[in-house]
Amino acid sequence: MTLNSHWFTSLPWLKGTPGQWRYALRNAIAMCLALSIAYGLQLDEPYWAMTSAAVVSFPTQGGVISKSLGRIAGSLLGAFAALYIAGHTLDDPWLFTWAMAGWLAVCTLIASQFQYNVAYSFSLAGYTAAIIAFPLLNTVSTTELWDVAQSRVCEVIVGILCGGFMMMVLPGTADGTTLLNTLTNLHQRLLEHAKLLWRQETTDEIRTAHERMISQILTTNLLRVQAFWSHYRFRHQNPRINHLLHQYLRAISVTSGIRRLLINWPDAPAYIWPAIEQLLAQLSKPQANALDIARSLAHLRPPEQADYHHRAVWLRLFHYCQLWQRCHHELLQLTLPEDHKVSPAPRTPALARHTDWLESIWAALRTFSVISITSAWCIGSQWDEGGSALTLAAICCVLYATVPTALFSLTLLLRTLLLLSLFSFAVKFGLMVQITQLWQFLLFLFPLLLTMQLVKQQQPKFAGLWGQLIVFMGSFIAVTNPPVYDFAEFLNQNLAKILGVGLAWVAFSVLRPGSDNRKSRRHIRALRRAFIDQLSRRPARTQSMFESLVYHLVSQLNNSKDETSRRWLLRWGVVLLNCSHVVWQLRSWGTPGDPLIQVRDVALNLVQGVMTDRGVHHRSLDNALATLIRLTTTLERHHREDARNLASHIWMLYCSLSQLQLAPVLPAIEQNPQP
Repeated sequence: MTLNSHWFTSLPWLKGTPGQWRYALRNAIAMCLALSIAYGLQLDEPYWAMTSAAVVSFPTQGGVISKSLGRIAGSLLGAFAALYIAGHTLDDPWLFTWAMAGWLAVCTLIASQFQYNVAYSFSLAGYTAAIIAFPLLNTVSTTELWDVAQSRVCEVIVGILCGGFMMMVLPGTADGTTLLNTLTNLHQRLLEHAKLLWRQETTDEIRTAHERMISQILTTNLLRVQAFWSHYRFRHQNPRINHLLHQYLRAISVTSGIRRLLINWPDAPAYIWPAIEQLLAQLSKPQANALDIARSLAHLRPPEQADYHHRAVWLRLFHYCQLWQRCHHELLQLTLPEDHKVSPAPRTPALARHTDWLESIWAALRTFSVISITSAWCIGSQWDEGGSALTLAAICCVLYATVPTALFSLTLLLRTLLLLSLFSFAVKFGLMVQITQLWQFLLFLFPLLLTMQLVKQQQPKFAGLWGQLIVFMGSFIAVTNPPVYDFAEFLNQNLAKILGVGLAWVAFSVLRPGSDNRKSRRHIRALRRAFIDQLSRRPARTQSMFESLVYHLVSQLNNSKDETSRRWLLRWGVVLLNCSHVVWQLRSWGTPGDPLIQVRDVALNLVQGVMTDRGVHHRSLDNALATLIRLTTTLERHHREDARNLASHIWMLYCSLSQLQLAPVLPAIEQNPQP
């Protein structure tokens, strides 16, 4: 009896939570509604409307709106490209092939350069053109072209409108609430991260925690984009949210910089560690104010006879507290009621991104090669369903061009298509041949979609498989108007789709994306070039933009299985970021005309000879570190307080640069000393 009751309660319909039921009902009704409307409008392939409704099924309103806008823009652009290319080149199959391959390569290249809606729009523009134009590959007639183009665009728009309508009827999670909760959790995690890093012992947990914090902040940036589209309040507050994310990145950098100072501080007083814990406990209080924080900082203030180590640590802790208070103030401004007047937020650009041109060009070349070779085979064989193979190959090459695990995703898609082939055969020739009305088919389709949506949410490990089954099921069942039940055509279409994905799998195996080791080396080289720019008198990037660039590059290998490559990229990013912070602080130190400015300039000039885009010049680094120690010791004995403060800043620079001694020694660099 117990086993039976356990089996009964584990059914997806009984196991589902109210949130899961709302999501499943919304998407299942949207897909069935889209299919019904497209069928009623006499569109020839109404299953594309159902597929479009499945693609824009997001749990939040902002996700649905942003995805829908990107899908409409991409569909219109792809339809226009298909009309233009096919209208001018369809009478010459080879010219048509190269034109379509070129268009898909350009879309792959542009999609690889951007993120979010822009990348999605150009990906969709590529394979929408393929969906419209490739079925006409073996024909020379352009009379059907306009009908096919307008039908595909109408089907896509119908699916999007149905998805948007159901989001209004059964609204999902509010993007603004999700964003504010995430920012609040981030604010608390900053202190937890600081507590972990400012320990005396060193563990592997520190590195993984640093990666998790970076990944969470960059993920929050995606929530910012979705909230931007969901409510006018967050569009108005977008500059403030950008500024807050930059401040969070700065706080992570300052946290790692303080850890470096604590590690390099010889004979630190024993009371420092309990005082730091007391400071963090004070910051974590909900009602913490500036006075209480100042009292906690007073316990860490260096006495008159303290050396430059103590002063440097105190200055950085003071800076961290100021930064935390600014973040707290900006977060409070975001949570104020709409009718409350808020202070203007500083204008801050969006988080920087880095474009890997080499990887993008390689992906575009792979797309061009696959489409050209597959088209040549279809033209030579005169296979009627060659267009279906080309369409699936184009979709795979464009969509998975920038996916880190493209082969795994394609293998999963192949398994999905094989399962759908067997399932669609049973449905099409076992059930649909006996049905004469659409409503009868919907009685079968709706509970099926509802169950699949519930299972997708309840089995996160297989969510990718269930998602692909839902999206591609419509094209395999192929509800057409009028219905067609030709077994030979059904077999040919399914075989063509599987072959198209298989050809893409072979292409990604032969022209495989760059390994994580190569990506890590390219990203490290980009970091070094950006750092060299930071050392110039007029850097091209501001301090905030350099920070976000570093963290964007580090996050690219967060899911990498190559532990060594991921670790070296993180080390380079953290070390160069700490160095750049001290450089910016030294730039702003002092007043014009002060003789100590010359000492500061000497310290800054020492850093410029240490780094090249190929690596670290160790002889120059050793000389720079020795000179910095001499400057620090000399300034410490100076009678002026400003000189002793400058000694603390120069020691910060020394602590940051000393980590570069771990960089590999490259003989080519050592034989060509820097001027």
